[in-house]
Amino acid sequence: MSQQYISREGRQRLEAELHTLKFTERPKIVAEIKRTRELGDLSENAEYHAAKEAQRHLERKISELEQKIARSQVIDTSQIPSDKVYLFATVVVRDTDDGEEITYKVVPADEADVDNDIISVASPIGKGLLGKSVGEIAEIPIPAGILRYEIIDISRDD
Repeated sequence: MSQQYISREGRQRLEAELHTLKFTERPKIVAEIKRTRELGDLSENAEYHAAKEAQRHLERKISELEQKIARSQVIDTSQIPSDKVYLFATVVVRDTDDGEEITYKVVPADEADVDNDIISVASPIGKGLLGKSVGEIAEIPIPAGILRYEIIDISRDD
């Protein structure tokens, strides 16, 4: 199992989701299995089989979350320099073609939310910004061509 870096907030989200699955969703499914078992012949009881399938899916999800939490290492973002783009950096860039300014936060893949400009360090833009300093131009190959972003500002959450 390889270690995965994660923010404190990301770890808290995973732990909260795990808690909900174990202590809210699991009891609901157990109750549903019990209810459907009482309906009679299990070999022809579609509701029972659906509940058992939901239970297998839930247990798989719980196991995946437990493994993800076990291999995660929380990073103290206050120790990350802000002179270059690193993991957990918030970066303001200017598109050199149209002058539009965009703010991205660079995070591990599991914490990405592209709808809110929280991008994975493994994404083309994330990779292209890594290691860049304020004033540098990042040339990022994408399927539609090359993005050219000037780094305007770099900060990090503490």
